[in-house]
Parts: sequence; C-alpha cells; structure tokens
Amino acid sequence: MPECPEVHLAGRFINRACGGLVFAGGVERSAVGRGPEVPFRSEAYRISAIARGKELRLTLSALDPAAAPPQDLVFRFGMSGSFRLCPAAELPRHAHLRFRTRESPPRALCFVDPRRFGSWRLGDAWQQERGPCVVSEYQAFRENVLKNLDDKAFDKPICEALLNQKYFNGIGNYLRAEILYRLKIPPFEKARTVLEAVKDQVQKRRKKDPSLRLSKKVKLMQKNPDLLELCHAVPMEVIMAEKHLFDPEHADNYANFKNWLQCYLVPGMSSLRDHNGRTIWFQGEPGPMAPTGQVPQKTPCKKRAQLKADPKALTPKVASRASKRCPRAAATPPKSDEKEEGEEEEASGPGKGHARRRRRVTPAPALPEPEVLLNTKRSRQRSARKGRGTVPAL
Repeated sequence: MPECPEVHLAGRFINRACGGLVFAGGVERSAVGRGPEVPFRSEAYRISAIARGKELRLTLSALDPAAAPPQDLVFRFGMSGSFRLCPAAELPRHAHLRFRTRESPPRALCFVDPRRFGSWRLGDAWQQERGPCVVSEYQAFRENVLKNLDDKAFDKPICEALLNQKYFNGIGNYLRAEILYRLKIPPFEKARTVLEAVKDQVQKRRKKDPSLRLSKKVKLMQKNPDLLELCHAVPMEVIMAEKHLFDPEHADNYANFKNWLQCYLVPGMSSLRDHNGRTIWFQGEPGPMAPTGQVPQKTPCKKRAQLKADPKALTPKVASRASKRCPRAAATPPKSDEKEEGEEEEASGPGKGHARRRRRVTPAPALPEPEVLLNTKRSRQRSARKGRGTVPAL
C-alpha cells in the first residue's frame, strides 16, 4: 500500500536516522529479493535518500571518493516495502537488502518487503513512464496534466485516471478515494470532463485578477481547491501530520491513520471494483461510467468489525424455543447449566429431552406410613401365608 506520503516519509527517516552513521562492507542481498546484486563495497560510506512519487533513490557515497565511486539504487515499494534500522544481530524477517554500520555492535538499514512486490534497480534514473511528483514537483505535475487532456488516458473514469502514474505520480488507492470524496466527485465520472472544468476554473481566476499575489492565490486555493490542488494537499496532510500517521519510527500509529481517513474503508461508505479490479470507496452515486452488473457494497459498521475481532463474540448462545416464542423469556434471569441443557435437548427432540430430564429429577423423600396402615399390612401378610382367604383391599 505505500503511496507517495509513505515513500517520502521513508526518505525523511533514512536521512534523519542515517545521516550521522558510517556504513562499512558490502551490501547484503537475500536469495529471494527482487533486485540485482549491488556491486558496491567500501570500508566507510554514507547513505542518503530522495523520494519522487512512488520511487525512492538511495545514494551510497564512500568517505574516500578515490576508493569507490558513488552507487545509486532506485526502489519501488510494491505493496509492503519499507525501511528499518535495527541491530544487525536481530534482523527482521523479509529483509531483502541490508546495509551494515561500522559501529560496535553494528546495526543494519534493511529494505523489508514481506510480499516481495517491491524491487530495486541500479542507477539514478527514475522510471521513464512516471510523470512529475504530486508533492515535490507540484507545478510541473499540474502543467503536465492540463496540457495533455487530449490523451486517451482521460477517456476513462476519473478514479482510474488518478492511478495513472504517467500523470498522477504518487497517487494510490486510498489517496484517490479521499480526494474525490472531499470534492464530492463521483468516482466514475469521465476524467476529461472533471479536468476540463479545472482548466476552465483556472482561466476564470486569471481573467478576474491576473496580478494576484502568491499569498492570495494560496488563500483562494485553500477555500476552493480543485482536483489537482488536492492531489498535492492531501498527501501533504499525511506527511506533515503531528501524529506521524505513517512514519517508520512510529509504526504503531495505524489507529491515527484510520482516524484521519474520511472515506477509504470508512464504515457506511459504498465501494465498487473499477475496470481494473481495484476497489474504490465513495459516497453517493458512482457516476455514469460505473461497471455494469455490479451493486455498490456498503462498508460494514464498526460493531460488526468488533465482533469479527472478538473471538468470544463469534460463539452465539443457543436460544430455546420458549425464549423465541415468548419475549418475556429474555427478561428472565439466567438459568443454571443443567436447565439450559435440558431445554436444548427438548428443542432437538421431545422424546429424548423428556426422558433425559426425568432421569435427572431427584425423587422426593417418602413420607412415613401411619401405624394403622402398617398393622393392617402385616395382618394381611400373615393371613395370606395361612391360606385363610383374601383380605379385602383398603
């Protein structure tokens, strides 16, 4: 899931945590890493990083330039890539590339990727198919979109066009949902229709007052932002958040990120799969270009999510027939285990339930017989032995 904010925060983390560290030796690569061996070795070198869109470039610079030329690596994070700095004796799982420090005990900067969709390549060149970064190259990004509206890429729905890295380098699944939700734009509206409206809005601003100062332009943008402005502003909210929504040093702050989200995975929002199979979250109507044959699905409420997370809540109590028939049964106090078992057996079959319940009943104590009845019973027994005839029944 790493998108533009997470990649930029990873670069910031590397520069801050590794700026004063000296690394030594070669670069270690796992057997299953999706990248080439790194032919770099130095007894003392430093590491710096720079991010652009969804790519991150590392530069390995030897302290003695004559010993080894600089080596550049460009990373793509895939779905689960990240960087961690940890003790070399406690390497995390799925650490596919490792840079060891020269200190004692040594530490290691690791590129960790559990799903192995991330990769790296040698050299300093960014991927050619990617346009300017929505964060670090905002003006170039904006011009690149508005001057190419005739491209067939904008014949698609706006939610699919936002994932086109040729024009929206850095925007991913959760960012597109948040951007469209804030502007109340249906996700399956035609992209060219939306962006031509942005272009017209810009021209109207210039005609009204071409000599606007930068400060006034910023205020107007904050009051009435357009789609391209939010493609810059929303990622910057994540990057500049005080609660460190996605910071490698604050990996346990996912709860803060969930609280920041307004649309993506939020209970009550609708979702559909676009024509590429990616799920888009939205509110209201999906738009005229929505895929046919699909019905928008509602994101379950929080109560259901808590039930799924709580294993005890997954085992429902078996209710008896009596409690289903009579609503008052729910208000009665809980019964003992034996009585509940008896009711469950009765519900499964009347014959078995009654028989088993009779076997569990404790017989009442016998009452003492009167002396008259005892004497009469003894006399009958004696007369029966002697054969004097039958005794009338009492």
